[in-house]
Amino acid sequence: MTVRILAVEEVTKPIASAIRNAYIDFSKMTTSLVAVVTDAVRDGKRIVGYGFNSNGRYGQGGLIRERFAPRLLEADAATLNTDDGTNLDPDRAWAAMMRNEKPGGHGERSVAVGTLDMAIWDATAKIAGEPLHHHLAEGAGRAANPRVFVYAAGGYYYPGKDDEALKAEMRSYLARGYTVVKMKIGGASVDEDRRRIEAVLGELGSRAQLAVDANGRFDLETAIAYAKMLREYPLFWYEEAGDPLDYTLQATLAQFYPGPMATGENLFSHQDARNLLRHGGMRPDRDWLQFDCALSYGLCEYRRTLGVLAEHGWSPSRCIPHGGHQMSLAIAAGLGLGGNESYPDLFQPYGGFPDGVKVIGGHVTLPDLPGIGFEGKGDLYAEMKALAA
Repeated sequence: MTVRILAVEEVTKPIASAIRNAYIDFSKMTTSLVAVVTDAVRDGKRIVGYGFNSNGRYGQGGLIRERFAPRLLEADAATLNTDDGTNLDPDRAWAAMMRNEKPGGHGERSVAVGTLDMAIWDATAKIAGEPLHHHLAEGAGRAANPRVFVYAAGGYYYPGKDDEALKAEMRSYLARGYTVVKMKIGGASVDEDRRRIEAVLGELGSRAQLAVDANGRFDLETAIAYAKMLREYPLFWYEEAGDPLDYTLQATLAQFYPGPMATGENLFSHQDARNLLRHGGMRPDRDWLQFDCALSYGLCEYRRTLGVLAEHGWSPSRCIPHGGHQMSLAIAAGLGLGGNESYPDLFQPYGGFPDGVKVIGGHVTLPDLPGIGFEGKGDLYAEMKALAA
């Protein structure tokens, strides 16, 4: 028996919004939705794996159609399978996609491969007949924990959005069960952002913690000025103050900000992660790492990144991925990450949880759905099913 990939479908979808952070607006943002169709059949239905790329990067249709999907389809099916031929082997599929690619050059291709990798893992777990988080935990020799911490990401700048609207947004997250919320900074002056932060903290009281995100906007001088302001408040973290590849800025900032910091969502390989830990001054007792598998060559590469973390004395529990998608939820539950980002009101239908899953005490419990569980989210699965058809 050999499992074959019959087709790879891609469509570029808009996830446009009028919101902006400190660096970009989302008015023309897109995502790639992919379907990897196999010849495996379970319960009378053909197995199809689905994937898409996270927000903040654009759709990757050109790279997927021109380079990476053809390599999967042209490969000998046996070379993409486990040794016994009963399932796809995601690592072998990853190697096939990356054939004839030079080292380095991360960026857009890491997003294209990560999108396809998500679909391949979805198909693999479905063929195995189990949720991906169980599949991952079994492979790692550990018990899956379907209960995962999530925080609500929002607080974007929006035309006409005043402090009252910002506070109302945060109240809505509290009402939905979140215990940590996040807002954007750096898109206004430090004094205006101080006012916005104090307005949100006054609204939250003791019911939740606040994280802030500068989206890489600041130079060192501005990052330090914000650090001196932010350290007056009990924040959950200060995120991505400067350019993601400016490790000296990150390391210097730690001298001025004793509280938790977070970064990593715009690093796209295990080599990038290694450089961050070598040179970025990150502190494993308090800081957070936000690598997003959908932007960084997928779960196959993410496992290599976790290996780098272990070499540097970091626990997977210090990872809370960017992106707010179900793939990272499955990884968190299966491999023991610290949680996952969540966008309660944005980037739909791609973000969020399966229908009926509620946030309780800042956590969600993953249902036992085969694969990543996309079929449990009605609005998202409607688009996926149409693509596969």
